Amino acid sequence: MTTPAAAKLEQNLAASGFLLLGGFAPDGTVAVPALAGGKQARSLLLIGSTGPSIWPHLTASPEYKNGHPDPLDRYTRRSLLDLAEASGYEPVFPFEGPPYYPFQQWAMKCGGFSQSPLGVLAHRTFGPWAGFRAAFLSAEPFDGPTPDTMDGPCPTCTDAPCLAVCPVGAVTVHEGFKVTDCRNHLATSRNLDCWSGCLARRACPFGQEHRQSQATAGFHMESFLGL
Repeated sequence: MTTPAAAKLEQNLAASGFLLLGGFAPDGTVAVPALAGGKQARSLLLIGSTGPSIWPHLTASPEYKNGHPDPLDRYTRRSLLDLAEASGYEPVFPFEGPPYYPFQQWAMKCGGFSQSPLGVLAHRTFGPWAGFRAAFLSAEPFDGPTPDTMDGPCPTCTDAPCLAVCPVGAVTVHEGFKVTDCRNHLATSRNLDCWSGCLARRACPFGQEHRQSQATAGFHMESFLGL
C-alpha cells in the first residue's frame, strides 16, 4: 500500500524522470548510514529510474548538453538533492565512495527483487531495467510504501531465456556475469547488435515496457566501456 506522503513523493520524482522503487524501516539487518547530525535513520526510500522514465529528462538537461563526463550522475545529484531537501530527506547516491553503499541489499529489503544471472537485480514489475539512483534517509518514522513481501521473478523463471542468447556466453548461472568477456566482445565492433542493448537483458520476459531504447542502451554501453 502506498501512503499519501509516498504518493506525493512519487509525483515529484516522476516530474524529473525518477521512480520510487520501495522503502523500509531500518532494523539493523542491513547497514544504513547515520544521518548528517549523527542520528540513526528510521526510514529509507529507494529511488530509481528506467530507460523510458529518465532518458527524455536527461537528454534535455544541461548536464547532458555540456559534454562533461558522467552526465547521468550529475543530473541525478542535482535533481534529487533539490527534491530531497524540499521533502525533508537526506540523500545518498550509489556513485559516492568508496566506501560504497549496499544498494542491492537495500533493494532486496524493499522486496519484489531477485538476483539475476545478469549481475543486476530483476524486479517483478520493472524486470532488469530498474537502475538505482539514490536512497532518501530520514530520522522520522517510516511513512513509505509497504515493503513487498513477494520475491522477484528469477527464482520462478523456468525458461531463463537470458542464459541462451549471449553470443560469448557471458551470462551464466554458476559463474554469474563475466564482465571481461562482455567488454572484449563489445570492443570488437560498434556494429554488434549488443550495442543496441544487452541481448540477455532484452530477452528477459519481465518489464519489457521499461526496457531501454537503442539510444539509451548505447549511452550505457559507452559508460560500461569507459568511453
